[in-house]
Amino acid sequence: MDVVVAGAGQAGLAAAFHLRRRGFAPHRGFVVLDADPAPGGAWQHRPPTLTMAAVHGFHALPDAPLPPFTGQRPAREFLPEYFAAYERGFALPVLRPVRVLAVRDAAAGRLLVETDHGRWSARALINATGTWTRPFVPRYPGAGTFLGRSLHSSRYQGPEEFRGKRVLVVGGGASAVQILAETAAVADTLWVTRRPPVFRDAAFTPELGRAAVALVEQRVRAGQPPASVVSVTGLPPTPALLRARELGALDRLPMFERITPEGAVWADGRTERLDAIVWATGFRPETAHLAPLGLREPGGGIRLDGTGAVADPRVHLVGYGPSASTVGANRAGRAAAVAVDRLLNGRPETPRPETPGPETPQPETPQPGIPRPAATAR
Repeated sequence: MDVVVAGAGQAGLAAAFHLRRRGFAPHRGFVVLDADPAPGGAWQHRPPTLTMAAVHGFHALPDAPLPPFTGQRPAREFLPEYFAAYERGFALPVLRPVRVLAVRDAAAGRLLVETDHGRWSARALINATGTWTRPFVPRYPGAGTFLGRSLHSSRYQGPEEFRGKRVLVVGGGASAVQILAETAAVADTLWVTRRPPVFRDAAFTPELGRAAVALVEQRVRAGQPPASVVSVTGLPPTPALLRARELGALDRLPMFERITPEGAVWADGRTERLDAIVWATGFRPETAHLAPLGLREPGGGIRLDGTGAVADPRVHLVGYGPSASTVGANRAGRAAAVAVDRLLNGRPETPRPETPGPETPQPETPQPGIPRPAATAR
């Protein structure tokens, strides 16, 4: 191959679209390797209670307006269907399930991409492996002794399993608020965060978004691990936050000191009995397979110039750091395809018009765009 794309989420599909548009031939010039058994990226793993009405900030894939939908449609059904239609409509060469295990230097300046289904030789790699496969749970004294249920938010499947129980939600981001808004209606809930949450009264604005992206990009350029966007933007007044507030679930406590078999203990001596702890503590980038290339900086992250790794211009990371949002993933996918084309073929960027997708999902008839089978346009 000329190019291997690792991952078929939003960023990987955007990169594949632009590679094909720039003349890379599917299956001969480039291929997309995806570890999931089906299309949809991380969306297929979301809880069934996350509806399209609760999905905010979703940006449509390049040249593919969203088909009609109802706000109560589960995101894990609607968006994987949309992704599958996109792969078919643009004949993108996605192979699955294929998990990338390691990327190494090979002869003649090529990269050897080792997977659980064979090896690929490539002149360049666009890494779009995201974060979903690396949930982060901080270590606390006594965690292994807890007799209740302890789970990361990525394993959360809705509030019913917690009905009538006492639940502690850990984390200060949007996922924590979403879980609080649901569990507080059926369970006795507590909320803890490391820092006091910052609530914003106004809706999210483009200016705030650009400022958040700039701060994350600054860290990535310095070779530091990407920071969470919510640490910059704060918590906007989403329907989930308003519902959690209505249920009295936003009375935040500081972090506990240790975990006991029955619950948790705070530094001031406070104790709470718990049946479950939900860790809405975020994710880390899935980049362990890149370790043989030695891209990691002393600061702990991979330093980027645009989407390209400073330590190896053959490797581009999309959906990483400042491009972790869906609109950022689209832009990064295009930028990576342009940069790889320039690196391999010497072709400069040639802007081409695109059909803009909606910044946020709207339940209305889209404009023509994606050539998809009629059965998927619901």
